[in-house]
Amino acid sequence: MAIDPSKLVDVGSAANDNSGDPLRTAFQKINTVVSELWDDDEGDVNQVTGTGGITASPTTGNVVVNLDDDSITYAKLGTEFTTSAAVGATTLDFSTAQVFTKANSGTVTYTISNADTGMVKDLILTGTGSFSITGGKLVAGNFVESVTNFVQIVAQSSSSFWYSISQEQA
Repeated sequence: MAIDPSKLVDVGSAANDNSGDPLRTAFQKINTVVSELWDDDEGDVNQVTGTGGITASPTTGNVVVNLDDDSITYAKLGTEFTTSAAVGATTLDFSTAQVFTKANSGTVTYTISNADTGMVKDLILTGTGSFSITGGKLVAGNFVESVTNFVQIVAQSSSSFWYSISQEQA
């Protein structure tokens, strides 16, 4: 949309030189432009199109997206929810995998990066020694050296975690 010069506020040649629009006229022009923008935005809602449950209300301006029950499939999930990754050092990067594997050796402190509140990740841990998680609170279980340990980690925030340790029942 092109700018209509007649709707611009004339500010004059210099400050307080009385060559611009009077105050009332200036605000009338501003109100006209604001009204046109508001009316135009309501019309833009009518331009929302799509499939799979997208609707737009021309009266309220609300856009609603409804997902079909089968719209989100496992194949559409990102790799951070569908892959397993071996941990090379001691950092669990929550943005890279859902399940992490590691052979523990000695006393190890694991750190977690790229975590957000509510994320839940799994660590499959074998090996010897003991471990802890920076910012982590152990809520149940103990690391057992002779078996595979399942560690489930829940992010309370980006730097605070709860974790539990389980082993397969014989």
